[in-house]
Amino acid sequence: MGERMDVALLRRLIDDVLATLYTRYGHRELPALCQRLGLPPPDEGSTKHERLVASLNACPDDRLPGVADAVLEQEELGQAKRMALQDVLWLGRHHVQVPSRTRRELARDFDLSDHLGYPDRFMALLGRLWHLDNDPMSGWVTSTSSLRDQINRHVVRFPGDWSTEVLFEELGAFEAPHPRFGVFLEGLASAAVLPDEQAQRRFVELANRHLQPAGAILSQDGEADGYPRFHLVQDGRGTARRPRNLIFATLGKPDIRFTSALDNDIEVAERDDKVLVYDHPVGKEGLLWRHLMAWWQETRNITDTEQAARSLYSRMEASLPPKSPGQKNLFWHYHHLHRDRLNDVPALLPEIWLHWDPKTVRERGPQAMQNLRMDFLMLLPGNRRVVLEVDGMQHYTRNAGAEPDSTKYAATMAGDRALKFRGYEVFRFGHDELRDRDRAQPLLADFFATLFDCLPGLRVPQSAGG
Repeated sequence: MGERMDVALLRRLIDDVLATLYTRYGHRELPALCQRLGLPPPDEGSTKHERLVASLNACPDDRLPGVADAVLEQEELGQAKRMALQDVLWLGRHHVQVPSRTRRELARDFDLSDHLGYPDRFMALLGRLWHLDNDPMSGWVTSTSSLRDQINRHVVRFPGDWSTEVLFEELGAFEAPHPRFGVFLEGLASAAVLPDEQAQRRFVELANRHLQPAGAILSQDGEADGYPRFHLVQDGRGTARRPRNLIFATLGKPDIRFTSALDNDIEVAERDDKVLVYDHPVGKEGLLWRHLMAWWQETRNITDTEQAARSLYSRMEASLPPKSPGQKNLFWHYHHLHRDRLNDVPALLPEIWLHWDPKTVRERGPQAMQNLRMDFLMLLPGNRRVVLEVDGMQHYTRNAGAEPDSTKYAATMAGDRALKFRGYEVFRFGHDELRDRDRAQPLLADFFATLFDCLPGLRVPQSAGG
C-alpha cells in the first residue's frame, strides 16, 4: 500500500536542504547543481540562496520526488534531514505494513550472531537508516555518548549486553514508519550486509515465520553479485479487516436481522441446526480446525474431543448439496488428507455466506449482488481469504444444462472480480474434475500442497492422503 504523498511537506524539506547547500557552491556552480538535482535552471542575479529557492518554486509538484531522490543520493545530509526526506518519500510509495507486535516478536527470536560476523557492514546499515550520532543542531540528544557508541560497546564488542529487542527499541524500530522498517528488513537480508548465502537464508526463514501471519514475506526476486536478493512483499492479497461473523453450513437462506444497526450487530433468527454462526475473534493464525472445534465444543457443551470432531464434521457435511458429489469429494479429501494434523490446518467452511440480501435476484434487479453464497472458505494467516468453488453446469447453462448461457457465466465472473478487489482469492474447479473420488484425490492433493507451501508447518507431501 501507499499513502498520498505530502507534496507540500516534501517541498519544505527540500527547501530546508537547499538552505544549507548554497554555502557549498559558488554562483557559477549553481546551474550544474540544479541540473544534477533535476531542478529548473536558476535565474541570474540575487543571492545564491534566493536563486535556489526560485528554482525550487518553479519546479512542478510531480518532479519533486525525483529531486528528493537526487538529493538523498548525491548530497551529504545530516541524519535528521535525511530521515525526514526518506520518510515522506517512502510513505508516498508502495510499501508493506508490519505491525509493531510482529516486529517485537521477530526481534525476540532474532540472534544477531551471523550479522555480527560482519560488524562494519552491520553498522553501516544502521547508520543509513537510523539516528545513531549526536546532532546538536537538531536537539536530538544531549548526552556525550552517542547511540553509535553504545551499540558498538553493548552489541558489537560485548555481544549479549543488549538483546536484539533492546537494540530495536533503542533504534526506534518498533514505532518507525512501515517503509523504514521494511527497508531495514531488506537490508538485514542483503548480501551487502550479510555476504553469506546460508546466513541470508537463515535470517529470511526466521523473519518469514513472523511476517507471514501478518500478511508479509521476504521474497527472493533475483540475484545481486551472485547472492540472492530479497524484497519485502505482501503475502497474497490479504485484507486489513478481520471477519466478525461467519455464517456457514446453512441448510437454506438464513433469516438475518440487526439487533443493533449502530454497532453492526446481527442475529440469525434460525434454529441452531439450520445455520452455524462462528462469532469468535479470528487471530493472526487465521481460523484453524482447532479454533472451530473449541467453538463447537463450547457452544454444544461437548467435552469428548472425538465425539465433537465427528459431530462437527457430520454437521458441516450435511450442508453440502446432495447432487454435488464434487463438493462432497473435496470436503472429504481435505479432511482425509490432513487427518493426522487436522488441528493445525485451516478450517474448511462449507456453504459460506459472503453477502446477504433479503430480496431475491429477481426482486432486486440489475443491482442484485452476485455469488451470495460460496462453496467453501478458508481463513489463512495474514488475513488471507481463500474461496473454493466447484462449478457445475448451472454456472454456465440454462434449461437444465441444455443451452449455454453467457449471461450466467458473465455474472459469475463479475462476482469473482468484485471478491478479488475486496481481498479474496477465488479458485474454481470444474465439477467433472472432482466427480470421481479416485480421480479427484491427486488433483486436490497437489492443489492443497501448493496452496499451503508458503505457510510454515503446512507443507503437505503431494503423495499424501492415499
